[in-house]
Amino acid sequence: MTTAKSSYPVPVAELLPQAHQLVTKLGRMPSRNQLMAELRIGAPKARAILDRLTDEHPAKAPNPFGLHVVTERTADEPTETHDDPTEPEPTQADTVAEVEPVPDEVEPVREEKSEPITAAADPDAPTQEQTPRPVAVWPVMLLALPAFVAIWSGWVGLGQLTGFGIVHPLPGIADGFAINTAITLPIGVETYAAYALRVWLSGQVPTKARRFAKYSALGSLALGALGQIAFHLMKAAGMTEAPWLITAAVACLPVAVLGMGAGLAHLIKDTNDHREVQR
Repeated sequence: MTTAKSSYPVPVAELLPQAHQLVTKLGRMPSRNQLMAELRIGAPKARAILDRLTDEHPAKAPNPFGLHVVTERTADEPTETHDDPTEPEPTQADTVAEVEPVPDEVEPVREEKSEPITAAADPDAPTQEQTPRPVAVWPVMLLALPAFVAIWSGWVGLGQLTGFGIVHPLPGIADGFAINTAITLPIGVETYAAYALRVWLSGQVPTKARRFAKYSALGSLALGALGQIAFHLMKAAGMTEAPWLITAAVACLPVAVLGMGAGLAHLIKDTNDHREVQR
């Protein structure tokens, strides 16, 4: 049915017979694209031929299933059917051509919600019955007991070499009450070092307080080590009195411990007050 290629354009009138054959072949009105493909013509000429065909063959309402309108009638009225012999019966091609394809519905992508990890989903997670027990501290206390005895004796011995000894703190009130001031050295220096170390490693105070606790704890431990070294060297040398430089340094330790303890206490208290104000 295709037309032969020519160097001259074929008029619409000469293409109409081939268009009529295409209508007969398809059993319906061809589309513009079908005319362009079958007759090898352009879009304007195919539109002109389609207009001519539409004028010659007026379009009828599509009725692919051969349905007709049934009006209400009485029981006495005979039923009549009118068949139009001129109306062609719809073919299977008409039905297929006139039924537009329905695009497949795209199923929406469902987001999978992650389920919370429970004890059943994660068997490695500890449950309430399998909560790990805290690490025991008593072995450390047992190991620290000999060190405490050695440190206590070293500070007491150093205090006696540097002028610390028995005093009566309440003269005229309790003359019989006496105390050896040498015990104030291990209680002050080592106790503060342990407490400042706890504040530093706890992480419950702000950076300013932690920094002060860190350096003061390390300084107290260093002073304690120097005090032990000085005592054992003087004891091994058979000295009964410490040099004046060592005596002066040891005499300042209670004052230094008091200052560091008061500063750390103020930093911790200011932090707690700030938290109460924010609440």
